[in-house]
Amino acid sequence: MTILDQLAEHAGERVSEAKRKISPKDLKQQALSMQKGSFAFEKALRKDGISFICECKKASPSKGLIAPEFPYLQIAEEYEAAGADCISVLTEPKWFLGSDEYLREIADAVSIPCLRKDFTVDEYMIYEAKVLGASAVLLICSILGKSEIREYIQICDELGLSALVETHDEREVQMALDAGARMIGVNNRNLKDFSVNTDNSRRLRELIPSEVLFVSESGVQTAEDVAALRAIGADAVLIGETLMRAADKKAKLAELRGVI
Repeated sequence: MTILDQLAEHAGERVSEAKRKISPKDLKQQALSMQKGSFAFEKALRKDGISFICECKKASPSKGLIAPEFPYLQIAEEYEAAGADCISVLTEPKWFLGSDEYLREIADAVSIPCLRKDFTVDEYMIYEAKVLGASAVLLICSILGKSEIREYIQICDELGLSALVETHDEREVQMALDAGARMIGVNNRNLKDFSVNTDNSRRLRELIPSEVLFVSESGVQTAEDVAALRAIGADAVLIGETLMRAADKKAKLAELRGVI
């Protein structure tokens, strides 16, 4: 069983536990009673130039503990002050040491859209994301079928949430397009063995129509990496570890932008 399989299995266990506390019917009703979202996440990426999705991440399966001290609100506010377009918040608790509360508090504290970064395996998690204050959810082709992705995008549309559909190869890009994805992420990290290759974004870029937002995820470490992705027409980059390890996140983001 790969780490991705384990993450998906554990997500299912978490959903089962959550449903015992709040029924799917009650959670759905709560989510639908809230003001419909305005698809703010994808709107934030539809601008001239490349957008930056900055991630709040305490740990990861490949790197272990990244931020022993994790003042997540301060980090999120620094990202916003530095000019981040969106924030990605890890809520997966076992391997990434994330928390739903991190998302709830960050979404309440900042004015830019937040992505719930988790391993969505049940529509319940989409309604959870809405209630927690997220503007977007992550749908991973490696753990979902095409019909599930299509169904989950429809739920997101009903709630006004954006769906970032994550792919790793040609087959998954086609699956995302067939499911109606408006925003496709290409993960440069192989979630089966956690190796990283930014050529993955360059290789798959040409398969994605210009009207579909293209996000490059993982392995972006330098201004040169960003420039190369800008050159192939990436709409956005999602950057986690590089920023999390930077003492001065504002300066690091400026450096990645190529403005210093």
